[in-house]
Amino acid sequence: MATTTRIIAIGNSAGIILPKETLARLNLQKGDSLHVQETPGGLQISVYDEEFGAKMEVADRMTRQYRDAFKKLAE
Repeated sequence: MATTTRIIAIGNSAGIILPKETLARLNLQKGDSLHVQETPGGLQISVYDEEFGAKMEVADRMTRQYRDAFKKLAE
């Protein structure tokens, strides 16, 4: 379900307000962590999964470390 919100000032930073219905539907509470990713179409915001985040960090390190090997495999 799409919704519209505004960016607001929070001290020297900025934030967005999520409607109460969205929080309830996603089972989110104040203080929960979210994962924000830039995509070609804009931003994708999802519930942060700590275990998945740790796995993605390992995958990112491996991708950087073995970049040349992955390029060769892709040929």
